[in-house]
Amino acid sequence: MESQGCPRSQVAATQIYVAATWDRGQPWLSTLRHIAKEGRVYVLGCCIVMHKNDIPDHFAVKQKFYAESAEWINVGDSAIVNPDGFFIAGPVRHKEEILYAELDPRQMRGPKWMLDVAGHYARPDVFELVVHTETRQMMRVVPKKP
Repeated sequence: MESQGCPRSQVAATQIYVAATWDRGQPWLSTLRHIAKEGRVYVLGCCIVMHKNDIPDHFAVKQKFYAESAEWINVGDSAIVNPDGFFIAGPVRHKEEILYAELDPRQMRGPKWMLDVAGHYARPDVFELVVHTETRQMMRVVPKKP
């Protein structure tokens, strides 16, 4: 199996997953934990922290979009999560900070992609994955059936 041009050996060898994003909050932190636990990988959640004062006053975007905003436009929530889904650094909120953590490769051993609450991954009568390799339209209108 290949994924986006990468041989299977490279896909299966992921050990550190970098999740750089603008997102933040408990749903995002839960996503980091899920990625780590499901893939048995370390996850580096690199989130932007932005204070309202980080935008110069002469930029129109500040007045247009952030005039009524609180002090923080984005609170951050950068974190490092181990393969068991536990935070080993962070999450860091409301400040810029460099996170450090010691990674133990032995923690990455074990089954990956175990979440299968309904057993649907192993049922070709229920689940099928089709990958189209040719260029396709993003959207199309399907006529209503009579």
